[in-house]
Amino acid sequence: MTQTTTQTPQPQGLARAETDAVDEQLAARLVEQARSQGISLVGPDGLLQRVTKLVLEGALEGELTDHLGYSHGDPAGRNGANSRNGTRPKTVLTEVGPVQLAVPRDRDASFEPRIVRKRQRRLVGVEDLVVSLVAKGLTTGEVQAHLAEIYGAEVSRQTISTITDRVLEGLAAWQSRLLDPVYPVLFIDAINVKLRDGQVCNRPIYVALAVTCDGERDILGLWAGDGGEGAKYWLHVLTEIKNRGVGDVCIVVCDGLGGLPEAISAVWPAAVTQTCIVHLLRNSFRYASRKDWATIAKDLRPIYTAPTEAAALEALASFAAAWEARYPAIIRLWEHAWAEFVPFLAFDAEIRTVIATTNAIESLNARFRRSVKARGHFPNEQAALKHLYLTVVSLDPTGRGRRRWTNRWKAALNAFDITFDGRISAGRK
Repeated sequence: MTQTTTQTPQPQGLARAETDAVDEQLAARLVEQARSQGISLVGPDGLLQRVTKLVLEGALEGELTDHLGYSHGDPAGRNGANSRNGTRPKTVLTEVGPVQLAVPRDRDASFEPRIVRKRQRRLVGVEDLVVSLVAKGLTTGEVQAHLAEIYGAEVSRQTISTITDRVLEGLAAWQSRLLDPVYPVLFIDAINVKLRDGQVCNRPIYVALAVTCDGERDILGLWAGDGGEGAKYWLHVLTEIKNRGVGDVCIVVCDGLGGLPEAISAVWPAAVTQTCIVHLLRNSFRYASRKDWATIAKDLRPIYTAPTEAAALEALASFAAAWEARYPAIIRLWEHAWAEFVPFLAFDAEIRTVIATTNAIESLNARFRRSVKARGHFPNEQAALKHLYLTVVSLDPTGRGRRRWTNRWKAALNAFDITFDGRISAGRK
């Protein structure tokens, strides 16, 4: 009588723990062996590079075995239609630095490796690293120096630019994606970048940033203009946004560019145009001596903090009595912008705090400007848009350009829904 025994299967958690323990023991032995032989863990010819070489070459050998149908040294491969044909050297750039590989070959050259493809010189992880560094604002020269210092890899600036070119497809898809049907607030502004078009010149990049009905920030797109910032091109931008599905916008916050309110009304007749208070203050200081800025700022504050439009008019009259003789241009500036300045005074405090200024887009533009300044100028507008899009990706790795904002938007959105007769609720459906 034969006695058979059955082995009780181990619980999954216990099996995983034993596997982890084996992995730790293997790693400890490798580290100890490297130390005993005087091999560094990182850097050129370090332990990580050697392990990477073994793993990649083992994977390539496994792929060739699958391709040929027999293992290395198997008699089944003798006198076959295809067989191994030695190796060829190849250097690939990995996240641990350059690695020298011996890539196996077959006689009829039909082997197409997938781990390290033919003519591939960089692994995907390295390309992701380069894109990430550029997105964080590093120039191609700084990325080149970083790769040389940390990984000992010589990568040309042209190669770095070629790697980042792979985001252009994502940029095109992001720039043409469908948008939400309703946005409570839309902030619009432009920044200037320098392009080398025959000679270096300033070109505007138009930026539109919206607040969604769920309180997220949504960067709608980036557009390269063909001259100075103008209302005519803004009409083109806003029309494109509408054609991408935006049927309604409650409030558009912008600077005091002439003709812009008419462009906004032409696209969304029910939208309220609000001039940014910060832009008004900044433009006011241009007409005044620096020594008077503090006093002027103090005297202007009662105007934009007034509880009603009537109170704001009284505050403007008091300001004019004090300063019109010395700075009449400041008074004319506020009178000319009055129609687009006063709308926010009719709203509750929750809404006022989010529409009084374009600070939301100013903070975004500040990131853009820091990155643009580091580069001096771009060879063309595609290079400028690619770089700014990488900045957007760094803000939201999903590439949507969205991010949830602070809780103050919740109260503001509830107030919006009441003020605008449920247009926000309609946008959520």
